[in-house]
Amino acid sequence: MNYPLTVLISIFLFPHFAHAHGPTPQKAKESIVINASAEQVWDAVKQFDGIASWHPDVKASKGDGKHESGGMRTVTLQNGADLIDELDYYSDKDHEYSYRLKTENVQALPVSSYSIELQVGPGQDASNSTVTLKSRFYRGDTGNTPPANLNDEAAVKAMNEFFKNGLSGLKKKLEP
Repeated sequence: MNYPLTVLISIFLFPHFAHAHGPTPQKAKESIVINASAEQVWDAVKQFDGIASWHPDVKASKGDGKHESGGMRTVTLQNGADLIDELDYYSDKDHEYSYRLKTENVQALPVSSYSIELQVGPGQDASNSTVTLKSRFYRGDTGNTPPANLNDEAAVKAMNEFFKNGLSGLKKKLEP
């Protein structure tokens, strides 16, 4: 084979670039069945800035009250760190909304960005429903060699725990 000279020079002079790569998108998804109708569950979660009423990891939440693209909220976690989120999509009819991280704060969650979708759907019968949280995100340190607390594994673990805790809190709130 006859490789161009520039390719050969690049491979031999800059071998560290051959193994360097930036972050890859990570995903998290959690669902729970709640013994309440989809309408009852939606009533509990539809206030975008009301997450503190059902999520045990959230100390406080406040927002602009908008339920449309561009609506904003600030979520203060139990450790005092804030997340600022912006709504991308909201559908009262379909019982779902999606939002994204507006301002990075790796002290709150070890991620540099995320988009999250919350959806409430019917369960196996009219007396229950399924709530699903899913996300796509990047680790907290987007460099090639992140520290352990800001790597892919830390980000995935933190997002899954945040989802599980929130869904458990919602279930606890709605089931007697």
